[in-house]
Amino acid sequence: MSAAAATPAVAEPKPELAGQTVVVIGGSGGIGLETARRARTEGAEVILTGRNRDRLSRAADDVGAQKTAAFDATDTAALRRFFHDLPAPIDHVMVTAGRPIHGPLLEMHSAQVQEALSGHIVIGLEVARNAVGKMTPGGTLIIMGGTGGRRIGHGVGIASAASAALPPFAAALALEVAPVRVNLIAAGFVDTPLSASLLGDQLEERRAELRDTLPIGRVVTPADVAALAVHIMTTTAITAATYDIDGGQQFV
Repeated sequence: MSAAAATPAVAEPKPELAGQTVVVIGGSGGIGLETARRARTEGAEVILTGRNRDRLSRAADDVGAQKTAAFDATDTAALRRFFHDLPAPIDHVMVTAGRPIHGPLLEMHSAQVQEALSGHIVIGLEVARNAVGKMTPGGTLIIMGGTGGRRIGHGVGIASAASAALPPFAAALALEVAPVRVNLIAAGFVDTPLSASLLGDQLEERRAELRDTLPIGRVVTPADVAALAVHIMTTTAITAATYDIDGGQQFV
């Protein structure tokens, strides 16, 4: 027998999300789009939503999305129609829609405070309300949050309180919708187009500061968050958990 014949064939690893469907609410760019891309490499079909139809179309072409829907995630009627029209089953839903609100507390009016404190929670709750009935047992709803609640500082304002509310919300929701799982990703600075729009001319300075001070020696990217999201999707014992991903930022 030849040496080649005696060598056993090594089976290619099966994609971890093969045959599954991943819905990304806010999937036209940044973390949402990168998560869709990572899910596709693991064999999933992906469905993307976003507010901007043109950006959404480009994102769909980029990752080979099965379906897209353009609407504002804060529009509860549109969100309800979207999930009503989706064929079951759905395996995983990731919510990246929404953005933090910063600024001095005393300069904010009451509507801004209400939006800042409840925005992510309301979107997460409405997604759960409409998606869970179509989700497979063991699938997961992943909500994006931040690590801002770990540290209070000037200029952060209400954002610290808003981010601090998300871990108990996700845990309580996980108990209500089980066996569907609910988990929270709490990110620090992530180098996304949203970060660029918020920081403007200060972006490069912020990147350099983080490279110099973070224990990981580099800036966290959307690909880092996407890898964590897919890990949560594929590890079916995880629910009601909060995962920090900030490169050690909150400790330095």
